[in-house]
Amino acid sequence: MTRPITLASGQFGDIDLADLCKLVSEIGYDGLELATHAHFNVSKAIDEPGYIDNIKNLLSENGLKCYAISAHLTGQCVGDDWDPRLDNFAPKEIAGKPTEITNWAIKEMKRTAEAAAKMGVKVVTGFTGSPIWKYWYSYPQTTTKMIDDGFKKIYDLWTPIFDVFDEYDVKFALEVHPAEIAFDYYSTKTLFEVFDNRQTLGLNYDPSHLVWQGVNELSFLRDFFDRIYHVHIKDVKVNKNDKAGILGSHLEFGDPRRKWNFVSVGHGDVDFDGIVRELNYFQYEGPLSVEWEDSGMDRIYGATESYEY
Repeated sequence: MTRPITLASGQFGDIDLADLCKLVSEIGYDGLELATHAHFNVSKAIDEPGYIDNIKNLLSENGLKCYAISAHLTGQCVGDDWDPRLDNFAPKEIAGKPTEITNWAIKEMKRTAEAAAKMGVKVVTGFTGSPIWKYWYSYPQTTTKMIDDGFKKIYDLWTPIFDVFDEYDVKFALEVHPAEIAFDYYSTKTLFEVFDNRQTLGLNYDPSHLVWQGVNELSFLRDFFDRIYHVHIKDVKVNKNDKAGILGSHLEFGDPRRKWNFVSVGHGDVDFDGIVRELNYFQYEGPLSVEWEDSGMDRIYGATESYEY
C-alpha cells in the first residue's frame, strides 16, 4: 500500500513557503503539513482574498498537496495554565495576560477549523494543553478530584471548539505528548471517555513520544487505531547512559548526556517497520508526515534521508 509522504513545516519556519515547496518537491515529498505558526496564517486564510489560492498554487506548481494543518502552539494555549513560556506562542500584545491568551487561543482554534475547511483540509493536528501536567508525579499529594477537575476543564474548554470543527466537517488530531492532557496510553483512554468518544477528537499518532516513556508504540497503535486521523514519522533514541534518567536532568535537547534524544528517522528505537505493517493491516490511507527533529544533524540532509527511509 502506498500513501503520501509529507513534511511537517514547523521545523522549517524560517524558510519562505515558496522556497520550502521547491525544496521538498526536489527531495520527493508529496506534500506539506502546514504549521499555523510558520506557513499558514489563519487570519489571512479567512479574511484576505487570494491568500489560499496563492498557497494552493505554490503547492500545485511543485506537485504538492496539504493534507493537514498544524495548530500545535495555539492548542497549547487553550488548555495550559499560564506561565511565561506561553508568551512565545501568543500574539505579543497579550503577552503576560493569562485570560486574554486563553480567549485568543479558543477563538483562534475555532477560526483554524474554518480556515482549514476553506483550504479543503479535513484534519487539524495539534495539542490541547493541560492544566494538570504539573501534577504528573502526584507529589505533593494529588487527589483524584484534582485530576478529574483537570480533565473536566479540558472538556469545558474544547467542547465549544469541537462544535465549530463539526460545523466545518474538520477533525482534530491530538498529538499524545508530555505536557498534554493525554500523554500516554491510559491518559489517552481517559480523555476519550471524558469526551464520550466524540468522533471529532482523534489522534495524530507520533510514536517518538511513547517510546522514551516505555509505552509500546505498536500496542498503542492497535488499541487506538480507529481514532488515528494522522501519522507523524518521528524517531527517538534511548541512549546507553547509566547516569541519566528519562526525565531529562534539565539538559537541553541534543545534549549527549540525556537518556534520550529525538533523532532523524531510522537512527533511533521506533519500530517503523512494525508501524507501517500495522497501518497496512488496518488500511490507513492518510499521509505519513515526517516531523524532523535532530539536534545533531543538518536538517536538509536529515529531511532528505528521512524521505528516502
